[in-house]
Amino acid sequence: MAAVEQLRFGVEGGSEVSALLSRPAKAHWLLALAHGAGAGMIHPFMESLAGELAGVGVATLRYQFPYMEERRRIPDAPAVLTATVTAAVRAAAKVALGLPLLAGGKSMGGRMTSQAAAESPLDGVGGLVFFGFPLHPPNRPATKRADHLAKVTAPMLFLQGTRDLFAELPLLRPVCAKLGSRATLHVIETADHSFHVLNSSGRTDAEVLRELAETVVSWADGMEEMQSKLVQNPAGAAPAQKPPRN
Repeated sequence: MAAVEQLRFGVEGGSEVSALLSRPAKAHWLLALAHGAGAGMIHPFMESLAGELAGVGVATLRYQFPYMEERRRIPDAPAVLTATVTAAVRAAAKVALGLPLLAGGKSMGGRMTSQAAAESPLDGVGGLVFFGFPLHPPNRPATKRADHLAKVTAPMLFLQGTRDLFAELPLLRPVCAKLGSRATLHVIETADHSFHVLNSSGRTDAEVLRELAETVVSWADGMEEMQSKLVQNPAGAAPAQKPPRN
């Protein structure tokens, strides 16, 4: 079990919000984790996800957006949401104690994280994680919400269900392909936007949550290994070639 610590941090504009730091004894990463539009950081999905991530060595800093902190139903303006993401990343850096940082969130929380990163790179964040990226409203397929992703320089992990009404895969796949090596798409069969799976899948929601956590750490570790290789071989320099034979 990871110890959970209650924190608070300020947001540009004067707001102050709550956060929960869950840090397992042998953490390898710290993920600043934002909630979705309709439920806050203590929603059962967020609680369970944080627990599964702790089990694979990923600490989390779950945090509230101001509207949720103040128990308002309507989300804040995008500028307030992205400012909160930026403030959360700074708060995460202060408690990371040397852990490499990730940032992301569930649905709207993930999209606001990517928008913040598109406006200005998030200091110290090595990658972004989206648990159900909301590409479009249900039954209104479009890709405009993904336009800003072209400005994100950090690697991105998209975790999506095949029944997610907020992101039709025939639309999301080309978006990820266009982003090239920066984007990794991991698909969960029969999962909806909340990552509930059909009984016919033969799997439980708990097993899906475990898959989400394991995918995050596998992707993050692979990303770190790749970055290490680039440091050893800057700019992906080609290996020296043998001189041609005469």
